Amino acid sequence: MATASPSVFLLMVNGQVESAQFPEYDDLYCKYCFVYGQDWDPTAGLEEGISQITSKSQDVRQALVWNFPIDVTFKSTNPYGWPQIVLSVYGPDVFGNDVVRGYGAVHVPFSPGRHKRTIPMFVPESTSKLQKFTSWFMGRRPEYTDPKVVAQGEGREVTRVRSQGFVTLLFNVVTKDMRKLGYDTGPSDTQGWSGPNPPQRFPQ
Repeated sequence: MATASPSVFLLMVNGQVESAQFPEYDDLYCKYCFVYGQDWDPTAGLEEGISQITSKSQDVRQALVWNFPIDVTFKSTNPYGWPQIVLSVYGPDVFGNDVVRGYGAVHVPFSPGRHKRTIPMFVPESTSKLQKFTSWFMGRRPEYTDPKVVAQGEGREVTRVRSQGFVTLLFNVVTKDMRKLGYDTGPSDTQGWSGPNPPQRFPQ
């Protein structure tokens, strides 16, 4: 008896928001969320999370270490809208107000296996010196009302931003039934990859 061919594939992602480098700041925490296309549905795990507050390490690296876990599974019928993870880092200013210290986003790696990604972060800037001083004094720095816009292109060209810091992520990616649906992601489905990262086959 022939088995029915699958109509969806699965993408299983776990790992961690490992650490960050923000030389000018300390006592930071991180939020993450996933952005994905209309054909994608989460089937298990958490789509968003918020980490603990961490302080800089005492060694020369002065790294901010979270090791905050990520674990989510998606199903989809096609790769369009491949999930991205959006990161927002927050910390106190001189007045003790929580302000954004960086936004960043990256696609979940396309190939199965273990991957490490370092994401450059950025913050929105005020358009004038007066606005910049007022926002600093009032403790209300420019920030996005919805961090998910970081993963989208619409309207980004009118936003003034400044680069600030880096966040390192670790991904363990497993796919199921993609090859049966005609998609080649490199190593065989459900198998890990311990060597260098294979080339990414889908355009970002």
